[in-house]
Amino acid sequence: MLNIGGEGTYPRSVPNPVGSFALDPLETLHRMYHRVLLKLSGEALGNPETGHGMDPTQIQAYARQIARVVGLGVEVGIVCGGGNILRGAEFSQLGGHRATADYMGMLGTVINALALSDAVEQQGVDTRVMTALEIKQVAEPFVWRRADAHLSRGRVVILAAGTGNPFFTTDTAAALRANELRCDVLLKATKVDGVYDRDPKKHPDAKRFEKLTFREVLEKNLRVMDITAITLCMENNLPITVFDLFREGNFERVVRGEPIGTTIQ
Repeated sequence: MLNIGGEGTYPRSVPNPVGSFALDPLETLHRMYHRVLLKLSGEALGNPETGHGMDPTQIQAYARQIARVVGLGVEVGIVCGGGNILRGAEFSQLGGHRATADYMGMLGTVINALALSDAVEQQGVDTRVMTALEIKQVAEPFVWRRADAHLSRGRVVILAAGTGNPFFTTDTAAALRANELRCDVLLKATKVDGVYDRDPKKHPDAKRFEKLTFREVLEKNLRVMDITAITLCMENNLPITVFDLFREGNFERVVRGEPIGTTIQ
């Protein structure tokens, strides 16, 4: 039994203590997953029209959804993007060094993680922000055993600074952390209700897929996540579900196993 700082893990079949929530045994029977990794883009935290900056109302709405899922006894890890603040790849195109630009983007994800952490804690749920870059004054350095222990104690673990390395996306960071933490599924939150063969905003007749294989995603060049992230999930048999987090209650629906979004496996 793992023990870090006096905090042990719990058997997977036993609901864990979760903040101030009292778990209803009947509710826990209706969950599909025990531990999930939610990939939340930076744009999702920003202005609904532009994707820039931060929208406190939207962040609070996400926090309510996260708190309800934690109340089901589901262990929740979150990887934040930073595109609402800065995209390293785009910034480097203006003449900056790519590695420097990527590190700047990583710091943007830390800002987002702190904002989300505060909002979730306002819902009565304990959180821990863990970063791939050491910023000890505001967050814990990522150590997978400690992150595993936090999750087992019912804390929401918000993972920031990507992988800690330039040239890797936060999608790849999400795939990496989900595998490290032995999550049941990687949940990619988007502004649309799944994966389409074409951009549904530009093409009203675009077809939505309910299920896909990893190879289909690669062969059809569907821009779900970058190739590195897809390959990492494929090689480790980690399913991905792409769903619309902007609709209130969808996070809870997807962990209950309701057929929303697109499942890739």
